[in-house]
Amino acid sequence: MSIPVVTVGHARDDLVGGLERLHGPVSVVRRCSELAELLAACQSGLARAAVVAEGSEELTASLVDRLSAVGVAVVALTEKPEETARLRGIGVAAERPGIGAAALAGTIAAAVAELGDAVQRSRIGAEVSPGGARGAPQPVGGGAGLAPSPAGAGEIIAVWGPVGSPGRTFVAANIAAELAATGKSVLLVDADSYGASVAGMLGLLDEAAGLAQACRLADQGLLDADALHRIATPVATKAGTFHVLTGITRADRWTELRAAALSRVLDRAREVADVTVIDTGFCLEADEELSFDTLAPRRNAATLRSLELADTVFAVGSADSVGVPRLVRGLAQLEAAVPHATPRVVVNKVRPAAVGRSPERQLRDAWERYGPGSGLSAFLPADPDAADAALLAGSLLLEAAPESPLRRAIADLVCAPVQRKRRSSVFASTAKRWSKS
Repeated sequence: MSIPVVTVGHARDDLVGGLERLHGPVSVVRRCSELAELLAACQSGLARAAVVAEGSEELTASLVDRLSAVGVAVVALTEKPEETARLRGIGVAAERPGIGAAALAGTIAAAVAELGDAVQRSRIGAEVSPGGARGAPQPVGGGAGLAPSPAGAGEIIAVWGPVGSPGRTFVAANIAAELAATGKSVLLVDADSYGASVAGMLGLLDEAAGLAQACRLADQGLLDADALHRIATPVATKAGTFHVLTGITRADRWTELRAAALSRVLDRAREVADVTVIDTGFCLEADEELSFDTLAPRRNAATLRSLELADTVFAVGSADSVGVPRLVRGLAQLEAAVPHATPRVVVNKVRPAAVGRSPERQLRDAWERYGPGSGLSAFLPADPDAADAALLAGSLLLEAAPESPLRRAIADLVCAPVQRKRRSSVFASTAKRWSKS
């Protein structure tokens, strides 16, 4: 069966004509004058492969992700070795312009087969994944390219919570600090597309929106370890140093956090940090389903993709009569949005004044009666004096209130006793650079 192909670029008419004369594995169904026309043709279901003979510089990871989502593999022609490396990094099969028509047809067929295999692998992963993002299905466009970046061994932790103020950012920032105190190299990412606040919590004056910068470079296939290191802001504490990718400075900049680009940022984060901690937004609505254009940018893409790729998800809720029902409903939404996620439920701001005597027992009893199947993993006691002192100083609990019960409870979430006594040896050279810079 012949593979329908659309092409763009006038300078390679002879090559396109050669494909048409093959009468074999491929069939050119449309010649487009510009990339926008090619994209429209592909989204209409006209083709299974796109050949970009000119203008490969305009290809981005987000564009390739959109084409992959409709089952179209991308092949580009370029003479520049650096452009070839960039294209392969964003999932494009790159060839030299002098390639013969028969060889190009073979590349097209291989790219289409590879894309089909990636889709099949993602479906199998969705069926057999035991829960935890290492076995989770990978998005078709973001990680299904012909030459994906090598996967690192770093861990990703996502901190999520329902609408309201359950303390997601506070918990995420202090988790990052506690992990850094054990000697691990840690990257804290503010992926909240509604109200990014990590920078303000840590007293950072930089308004550069580090995550948006990293996504921009990743979208172009230009994000490497050195670039990520330059963009991330170091935060030094008396117990250790971690790095931060600050969030967007205005909520209307959410379009800069595309899912495909964020996937590549997190892939790179796995390579350079032992642990990446993500402060996510609250909303899990797949809002593109409300649009006529199902491939439009998604407001909640950063949150959903972070949860999809996380190895561990902490679901944080407030311990009161409003926060607990919100958490129960939110967990049901989380299960529907990210079925493979198995969140560890954390109840924050636990205090007798809001729950009654023996608050932990009261919460467990109520949870067993009304909550979902997953049990409560941890209770974080309310300690407003310690939290206020940390916020006022733009610091963290391990500095502002090291003996606080809240600080000890957060440390117990992520740091086993043996971890507190030794430095991690994972990525020793990279970790050393990240922890000291």
